[in-house]
Amino acid sequence: MIERCRDAFPIRMMCRCLRVSSSGYYDWRVREPSARAIDNQRLLMRIEALHTASDGVMGSPRIWEDLRYEGEACGENRVARLMRLEGIRGIPQRRRWHSKASGQRPDDVRNHLARNFTAQEPNTKWVTDITYVRTAEHWLYLCVVVDLYSGIVVGWSMSPRQERQLVIQAVLMALWQRADRSPVILHSDRGCQFTSDEYQRFLRGHNLTCSMSRVGSCADNAAAESFFGVLKRERVNRRRYLTRAEARADIFDYIERFHNPRRRRQLEELKSSAVTLT
Repeated sequence: MIERCRDAFPIRMMCRCLRVSSSGYYDWRVREPSARAIDNQRLLMRIEALHTASDGVMGSPRIWEDLRYEGEACGENRVARLMRLEGIRGIPQRRRWHSKASGQRPDDVRNHLARNFTAQEPNTKWVTDITYVRTAEHWLYLCVVVDLYSGIVVGWSMSPRQERQLVIQAVLMALWQRADRSPVILHSDRGCQFTSDEYQRFLRGHNLTCSMSRVGSCADNAAAESFFGVLKRERVNRRRYLTRAEARADIFDYIERFHNPRRRRQLEELKSSAVTLT
């Protein structure tokens, strides 16, 4: 406080009012910063770089995860404190759930996941869903297929129309990156694109087990809904797209250059930690 107001008031008067010695103040001014302060400054520079690289969306938990991956020995509370002191903050999630009427599920299809969104092996459980992105040229629809083992978006497609081919193209992309034809559970809601005969025949022809949510229960497909929530919070809602092509390019950048690389890095870290514990 004395340092901030030294040009406005006499230093000795402020020291007397605050009951500190003037010699202590002058000693403090010329004192070298401590090793902890120097390390905090170095860490803060890296925090600012990670925050900027994420386009300002990451908060302290995710920045701390990246710092740990880089080998930094620091706690999450320390990262949060440094960010708070510098006014650095991410974009918080707004929790909102909406339920809506759902289509009729095919008679031979049931909910195989039962809200168990964990997987022990890759390419055993996938979830898929459709969302819309507003542009000046009207809507752009996005369909994704997410692997529950890693959280990686293994398939995606975009189209100006919400139709069956939008979904089939996303699933095809996921199938192309699969190493074999082992059975996979593919979970979705009851949208007409997923209940159509063409889509159901397509799944059976590619050894995919169809799983569907209950009527009007978006929580049954929470993993896909969660990805869309993060995508819109961190990227889409912070942009104004003039064309569908502009939206396509930005969503591609988010999925393939930001989301998937982070998920792969986190997966590698988990595997290395498991090997170390073993």
